[in-house]
Amino acid sequence: MTDTRGILTATASDLGIRIAARELTSVEVTQAFLDQIGRVDGRVRAFLHVDAAGALAQAAAVDARLDAGEQLGPLAGVPLALKDLFCTQGVPTTAGSKILEGWRPPYSATVTERLRAAGIVILGKTNLDEFAMGSSTENSAYGTTHNPWDLDRIPGGSGGGSAAALAAFEAPLAIGTDTGGSIRQPGSVTGTVGVKPTYGGTSRYGVIAMASSLDQPGPCARTVLDAALLHEVIGGHDPLDSTSIDAPVPPVVDAARSGDVTGLRIGVVKELGGEGYAPGVEQRFREALGLLEEAGAEIVEVSCPHFVSALGAYYLIMPSEVSSNLARYDAMRYGLRVGDDGTRSAEEVMNLTRDAGFGEEVKRRIIIGTYALSSGYYDAYYGSAQKVRRLIAQDFDRAFGTVDVLVSPSTPTTAFRIGERTADPLAMYKSDLCTIPSNMAGNAAGSFPCGLAPEDGLPVGFQVMAPPLADDRVYRVGAALERALAASGPAVLTDRIASTWTEA
Repeated sequence: MTDTRGILTATASDLGIRIAARELTSVEVTQAFLDQIGRVDGRVRAFLHVDAAGALAQAAAVDARLDAGEQLGPLAGVPLALKDLFCTQGVPTTAGSKILEGWRPPYSATVTERLRAAGIVILGKTNLDEFAMGSSTENSAYGTTHNPWDLDRIPGGSGGGSAAALAAFEAPLAIGTDTGGSIRQPGSVTGTVGVKPTYGGTSRYGVIAMASSLDQPGPCARTVLDAALLHEVIGGHDPLDSTSIDAPVPPVVDAARSGDVTGLRIGVVKELGGEGYAPGVEQRFREALGLLEEAGAEIVEVSCPHFVSALGAYYLIMPSEVSSNLARYDAMRYGLRVGDDGTRSAEEVMNLTRDAGFGEEVKRRIIIGTYALSSGYYDAYYGSAQKVRRLIAQDFDRAFGTVDVLVSPSTPTTAFRIGERTADPLAMYKSDLCTIPSNMAGNAAGSFPCGLAPEDGLPVGFQVMAPPLADDRVYRVGAALERALAASGPAVLTDRIASTWTEA
């Protein structure tokens, strides 16, 4: 008899080992997660599309290869939830927007292809803020995803669907994208692991673009090792992406297995804390620092003075790139078309389609970006923001001259209630105060669980930032923290959350 609960709560690495040893089949494992999705996703709403037939066919193909004696990768046969921003040939890909409702791409993203080549089984596509614009997954045109820790709260954004799928044990692995924190902030508020690789470290080819100089695909998981194994699958140079770095993937798996921080200098960013940060977030963050110090790391305070300007600069650069990237949705070639009754001009059809197809937040950012790029305002807004971006990168460079990694809370608060910030865009944007600097500079960063806030019992995330192409340092610190927390008792993925979402 299959131990369904054991499958659902197992790590991805353990499932891979058991599938390779033929203790389990990929079909058994995939069916267990498909059944879990059927049981719980009506409440969580993590998925926009579940490809049950396709997933089972992929799983059967992996089983056949293993039965034939082939040696496959460590995650072969393990299921995964894919953010609905990655083109997947023949599978609905919407970016959470009505303007792409029903679109089935004629090709797949490089990340999608690498997942399939590794034998990873794609269960379906997860919900997100429309075109990845948001911090709560409330901006999706297809409804809000709920945080499994408290269904009245947000799961973060834009990749809340991927993070919620992990936290509700609907998948052992997931993929997200991070433009200003869209992997790390959902990871933080759902008690899961999320890593933004170095910009150019994973391919953006076939990823529906939001802000091309900031977007970066990355791994999401429940453990540090699982995230590292997934990172190794999707990372590496891609000639189809002009921003892809032609360099080997950093030794992230070795770092996750090691977790040795002896002698590592960890810099606490002075500007990412204090006023506006929840007391419970600060408390768990400081406790995590103490655990890392006990593990042999040296903790010092570091000042990065221009980080306080990152939010404002980001919300000029990102909307400017949004304005440019979303101009392609013109109702002429694919996707939604409204008002094409033979009496209207192409311009009228385009205007009607964009009005009906884009949500309010997308429209807001297009307008801001178009204004920032307009004649007479370009230098004052977009140009000035790019100068601030350079100063932020210089802050990182100076800091990494004296420390190995920088750390901060992943987000200033735990998960807030659904609807609490929808009427106040600035309050929503502040969710990404800690994560945006790494996107602006392009360095590696990750969020790791560091306990539950005492005031509300919700997860808190610990952010680790490393220099470009030093992604392994992120995993090294994350693994050390994970082990220290497990040894001290307060593991984030407790029996409470497991018993809530899985059946014995």
